Amino acid sequence: MANKDSVVDISSNRQVLKLYNKKGKMRRIICLILSIIFLIGGSGLMYYYAVLNSMNFKDISNPGSGTKTQQSGATTPTSDNLTGNGTQLMVGQGQLLQDPKVLNVMLFGEDNKGEDEHGRTDSMIMLSIDSRHKKIKITSFQRDSYVYIPGHGQNKLNAAYSIDGPKLTIETIETNFGVKVDRYAVVDYDSFIKIIDTLDGIDMEVTEDEIEYINYQMYKNEETTDRYTIKSAPGIVHLNGQEALWYARNRGLSIGEDGNEIGLDGNDWERTSRQRKMLETMFNRFKNADLGQIISIVSSIGPMITTNLKKEEITTLLPNAPTYLKYDVEQYYVPSDNWQYNDNVIINGERSSVIQILNLDTARLAFAQFLYEDSLTTGGGATLPASTQKQTQTQRQQ
Repeated sequence: MANKDSVVDISSNRQVLKLYNKKGKMRRIICLILSIIFLIGGSGLMYYYAVLNSMNFKDISNPGSGTKTQQSGATTPTSDNLTGNGTQLMVGQGQLLQDPKVLNVMLFGEDNKGEDEHGRTDSMIMLSIDSRHKKIKITSFQRDSYVYIPGHGQNKLNAAYSIDGPKLTIETIETNFGVKVDRYAVVDYDSFIKIIDTLDGIDMEVTEDEIEYINYQMYKNEETTDRYTIKSAPGIVHLNGQEALWYARNRGLSIGEDGNEIGLDGNDWERTSRQRKMLETMFNRFKNADLGQIISIVSSIGPMITTNLKKEEITTLLPNAPTYLKYDVEQYYVPSDNWQYNDNVIINGERSSVIQILNLDTARLAFAQFLYEDSLTTGGGATLPASTQKQTQTQRQQ
């Protein structure tokens, strides 16, 4: 608690008058200047806290506890610890890999859930603020990855969100990939559109097929009466909120799919690539923003986001935002390799196509190396799971 004597009362002019009544014109001028600064500062703080109070905060129990207990069917990490650069990175004996200088926030894009308690999500992106290496890292998780969902058995990753929203999805990601998730944020489709429109749209580099996809979906879904709402040539195109949403949802179209008359190549890997590209474009756009501009942006879009970030955490993050925005941005996706499609998996009594991860330990190691770089070592007598030990040895020999 602050010392009472160190607190300046900006709610009255008592201290200002005390100084002002002292002799000396220069002192009175300085006093007036300081008074203005105090008043502006006080107004800024009141505005800042009003912004925080307008945001949609939501708590989930155990959103990323840092520990996991072994569950039937789960494949949690088995090594003891990994150390590096003076910080301990835990991955074993039920512990999740983490670094106090890396903040991992899961971003979920949620469709309109209607009567369901939880909607669906085809956008699962981990935003990592790595202040150790001064980087922003954006990782997509493929929705069709065949993983263990704690308490529910094997299923596609995005099924966890339909069952129990962010809480179970985070637990599933932690259980399968061994990395601690610190916080989350959710934006539904309607809010996404409003956010992009609030930011006056976004300039994206788009191809002819991407323009055709956006135009077709806008017209088909009666969001415009013009069959060709985007008339620009391929290249940098300014997208409004609705157009940006279709850009981010684009995974191609097969002729006859949902009654469509066009065919455009595409897949979910390309869709997640577009989502990462859009996030990186937004970061680059605000690289030179100052704190006042950032607070203004947060005040505009904050109420459209549901998050379990705490107010005091945002209070810490916001002043550092101008620094974070200048970090280099790197992209990744899970699984990155060592996978194959399996069209013969039965889920809920129906045959389904999934992404089968052939070696989960290898996928964990590759993901950890992307997130933690040289902080990830096998020093201090640490042991990795057998498969990742073998891979590490092979990499050293090459």
